[in-house]
Order: sequence, then structure tokens, then C-alpha cells
Amino acid sequence: MKKAVCPGSFDPITNGHLDVIERASGLFDEVVIAVLVNNSKTGLFTIEERIEMITEAVQHLKNVKVDTWSGLLVDYCRAHNIAAIVKGLRAVSDFDYELQMAQMNLQLKGVDTLLMATKPAYSFLSSSLVREIARYGGDVSNLVPSRVLEDLSRKSQMSQGK
Repeated sequence: MKKAVCPGSFDPITNGHLDVIERASGLFDEVVIAVLVNNSKTGLFTIEERIEMITEAVQHLKNVKVDTWSGLLVDYCRAHNIAAIVKGLRAVSDFDYELQMAQMNLQLKGVDTLLMATKPAYSFLSSSLVREIARYGGDVSNLVPSRVLEDLSRKSQMSQGK
């Protein structure tokens, strides 16, 4: 069984993430979406909220599951018999960083990385941009799954004391 992991913070998951995950699910027998636990950062959404949003967004993909990890991703891959890491590339600037990470992951544990170009419609999209637009009441309905849109709206209302 060929398994891959799509790692990230997913704070929140966007339609760009989903595009890469959906395409990866067609290439591998199983795809694990691994949500990074980074105790040095405070996200907008808790890890549990992110897992719930992601699980709902990928429920139509029967070979995709959601998990969390902290530490080295290659150690997670080895512990779960995962052969490849799948990462989306939005721009050339992403490539520089991801190439270094891919080469290091290969060197450390022999884990390959598949760098997948995003669809042009998502080349500008990032979780931080979505959070910023939503914070100021902008329309992100075409950038995120409906559940994420609801949760962003709820968080925005809470932060504004409504």
C-alpha cells in the first residue's frame, strides 16, 4: 500500500489545500493529512477544531484520514510506514524552501517528497491571508469549505464581542 502525508498547520484549511489533497488521493492508496502541533504558536483554531473542519472537508475522499504530529515529519513518516510527503507549491518562492526541506527529508530518513503545483486559481491563497480577510469582514466564501466559513464567521463575531 502506497501512503503519503500532506502536512501543515491548516489554520484554517483552504480550497487550495483541498485541491492538493484531492489530487494526492488519486495518486496514493492512502493519504494522511497531518496537522502540525506547534506549542510555540497560538493559532486561530485549536488543533481539535482544525481536525473537525478538515475531517468534514475530506469526508468524500474515502482514502484520506486526518491525524496530528509534532517533531520531525520524517519520524512520523517512518513510524506510520509513509513513503512520501506531498506539498503544494504556489510560487517560485515556495519552491526554494520546499526543495531544501525535501532534500533534507530524503537525506535524514529516505522519505521522498512530491511537490505539486497548485491550480492557478489558488496560487495566491494562504491560511494567513484568509484569516486576515475574514478578520476584517471580507468575503472568503470562495476560498474555504463551507464549514470553515461558518467557523471563521463565529470566531470573528467572538473577537468583536458580538
